[in-house]
Amino acid sequence: MCGRFAASTRPEDIVELFDVRQWDPAETIEPSWNVAPTDPVLAVLERVPKGGREPVRQLRRLRWGLVPAWSKSPETAVKMINARADTVHEKPSYRQAFASRRCLLPVDGYYEWQTVQPESGKGKPRKVPYFVHRADGAPLALAGLYEFWRDRSRPADEAGGWLVTCSIVTTEAEPLLAPIHERMPLFLQPEGFDAWLDPALDDSDEARSLLVAPEPGLLLARRIGSAVGSIRNNHPGLVEPATPEAEGALF
Repeated sequence: MCGRFAASTRPEDIVELFDVRQWDPAETIEPSWNVAPTDPVLAVLERVPKGGREPVRQLRRLRWGLVPAWSKSPETAVKMINARADTVHEKPSYRQAFASRRCLLPVDGYYEWQTVQPESGKGKPRKVPYFVHRADGAPLALAGLYEFWRDRSRPADEAGGWLVTCSIVTTEAEPLLAPIHERMPLFLQPEGFDAWLDPALDDSDEARSLLVAPEPGLLLARRIGSAVGSIRNNHPGLVEPATPEAEGALF
C-alpha cells in the first residue's frame, strides 16, 4: 500500500539523476511533503515526442490515480493509486499500461501507518505513522504506470482535453517493513531503469521479469508524528522523528 509520500527533489536534480533528455520547466510543481491521491506528481518516462522517431526520456507532470483509457469518468482515479505486482499484467485497468507505459516516480520516501492494538486488549487500535526512505538519502525510484484518458466532452485538441494519470506498483513488504504493513511500493535500482522505461519492451510476460524488488537492506523506517495524517499539513517537519510533544498533535 502507498497512499501518501513526500517529493521535494528539485526537477533539475531529477533530470540529472535519471538522465532525462526532455523537460518543460512549465511543468514544474512545488515541493510537497504530503502528496495525496489526485495530486500532481513528477514522473520519468520514455515516449516518442510529437514529430520524433525515437523514444526520448522525459520528465512529465502527471496526476496520481490512474484513469483507464476506457473509463467513462476520471472519478475512478482516487481508487486506483496502487497496482499489485502479482496481478498488474492481467487486470483490465492496468494491463495495457503495464505492457508499454511504465514510468518512475522519484520521491523522498513514503508514509505507512501501522495498526497497533491497545496493550490492555480493550479499546480501539491506533494508527502509528512511519516514514520509509532510502538509507543512503537518494531519491526512491518507485515503479509506476501511466495512462492517457480523453475527456470526450471537449475537443481533442483543447487544453484539458486529455488527462495523464499514473499508479504506483506495490509488492510484498520486505522483512523490516512487514510488521508495519504487508505491502510496500516496488522501487528500482539505477541498473533497472532502462528496461523498466523501455516502451519497446511491450510483452507482458517479459515485463513481469522486471517486477523484482531489490535485495532488502536499502530502506529505513522511522516513526514520525501524527501531523502527516492531515493533508492540510505540508512541511519538512512531517518526516522528522516523532517527539513526545508531537505525538497526537496536528501542527
